[in-house]
Amino acid sequence: MRFSVLHKTTYRYTSPVFYSIQHLRLTPRDEPQQRTLRWRIHAPGNLTQSLDAYGNISHTLALTESHGDVEIDARGEVEVDPLIDGQLAGLGTVPPQSFVAATPLTSTDEPLRTFATKLVRLDAHGLLDFAHEVCAAIAYETGTTEVTSTAVQALQLGRGVCQDQAHVFIACCRARGVPARYVSGYVYPSDAPHSASHAWADVYLSGHGWISIDVTHRKFASDSLCRLAVGRDYMSAGPVRGVRIGGGEESMDVRVNIRPFPFRHEAG
Repeated sequence: MRFSVLHKTTYRYTSPVFYSIQHLRLTPRDEPQQRTLRWRIHAPGNLTQSLDAYGNISHTLALTESHGDVEIDARGEVEVDPLIDGQLAGLGTVPPQSFVAATPLTSTDEPLRTFATKLVRLDAHGLLDFAHEVCAAIAYETGTTEVTSTAVQALQLGRGVCQDQAHVFIACCRARGVPARYVSGYVYPSDAPHSASHAWADVYLSGHGWISIDVTHRKFASDSLCRLAVGRDYMSAGPVRGVRIGGGEESMDVRVNIRPFPFRHEAG
């Protein structure tokens, strides 16, 4: 599937900001099953590009003079191939065992470790069955958690968004000694209940490689998903993160528009 993506993030402040720095992971990854055909990011300042430890294209936006509202506009076209049972090609730039250790957002307690025992079969379809368990335990509901909410908190609350469902899924895999990483990106169709910006998980199975699971939609990832970044959790793979000095109260508006084009693989 070929996507046209428009992603606008607007920060509004009640007073001037004296200094701000934003780390942007808003450029799709180039992977065997995914190709970025064209892409640009427009922001009110110079962008410094780098490749982070997980192979994600990252941009840093530093605004060192007093400023007001900030708008970041990312747009372009991406082509994604279908996957068979979520199977990804290649190992990536980081060894799978790097994704076994817990992080602050994916640490466990006794109830979460008990919940992890519902992951009965450590194969691709066992992972898919476990995605159903996670969604049964954590109902999708916006406005109930924060980006800093942990897997433990989400399981206790029993509600959350795709980020929370992915974190619980990942935490349980790691509790079973299975490498799992967080994925941020986009999902189509745009009229689906949990569409546009999205989060899901990759799980490494010995002898099979990385299997990508759309936990929220309880299915294997395929060509309806565009991958922006991977990491150990949201903090290392979230699309936009930053800090500021000044600004008073902050509000953020995010708008994502995704349109499909007929699939076309351009030879050569």
